[in-house]
Amino acid sequence: MKHIDLIIVGGGPIGIACGLEAKKKGVNYCIIEKGTITNSLYNYPLNMQFFSSSEKLEIDDIPFISNEAKPKRNEALEYYRRIVTSNDLNINLFEKVVTVHKEGGIFHLTTDKGHYTSSYIIIATGFYDLPNTIDIPGEDLPKVSHYYKDPHFFAKQKLAVIGASNSAVDAALECYRKGADVTMLIRGPEIGKRVKYWVRPDIMNRIEEGSIKVFYNVTINKILPKTIEICNPDGEFSIQNDFVLALTGYKPNFEFLKKIGIQLSDDQKLYPQYNNETMETNIKNLYLAGVICGGMDTHIWFIENSRVHAKTILNSISKKNDVTFLRI
Repeated sequence: MKHIDLIIVGGGPIGIACGLEAKKKGVNYCIIEKGTITNSLYNYPLNMQFFSSSEKLEIDDIPFISNEAKPKRNEALEYYRRIVTSNDLNINLFEKVVTVHKEGGIFHLTTDKGHYTSSYIIIATGFYDLPNTIDIPGEDLPKVSHYYKDPHFFAKQKLAVIGASNSAVDAALECYRKGADVTMLIRGPEIGKRVKYWVRPDIMNRIEEGSIKVFYNVTINKILPKTIEICNPDGEFSIQNDFVLALTGYKPNFEFLKKIGIQLSDDQKLYPQYNNETMETNIKNLYLAGVICGGMDTHIWFIENSRVHAKTILNSISKKNDVTFLRI
């Protein structure tokens, strides 16, 4: 069993920022990531463009140069990968943390590859791994996916896109332009209010001209191999369908947090408990960083406003005197 003073769970941009800050302060640390570097970004749609400009995605004041003001997925992967490799960050990839518990002031972590002890932990696991399911019959059919990657796959197919957010709108537009017959199914009365401002006119024009069909105020009753059964204020009906992209958002792994002992709010928001000034949770020496701090409100925290968590947390850890850190 190996002891590491600080273990950072999650190798996304915020986990990387925490690793950089730990290294600068001479803390014996390790980032443990269940997938590749910035695994969530890697699994984003191939052509995704960020809402934020490149300078707002920078960490540790390392310049992020992109072809356009708002960078795309491949540029972000290049940026964060180079930070990890050029700074020789201590990161274990393709290793999943399974359990975390505390005994006598020391954390014990079990992964699918080994066991560790640690004096401090930062949870920076994001929210992209667990989709918000719609819990209807047929959601588990092979033709249904909660993730979208490449529009080419849906060419010449009848595609239903469930959702009204940025991910749903981007998928609908890209797939339409690659030859898919796209129908959007939206629970509310309109396209989401947080859709990127330069994309909104495009989707509204495509809907208005009939290139992309849309049904608002929809309840989906059942997904069948060749159809979808839905209803709206006009009644119940079905539409022909080959594939479904259920892009209804994602959520943090709350069960993981609860098993550790992190307290969550009693309402539907499931806000985790932490100190705003230090990011320390109700469990001493265990911190949260990044989007996971927002519970179900995953739009509250993102890279540009949570990158400061790294400095906040490491400053808090540095002020504690119960551990003598190894110098690296």
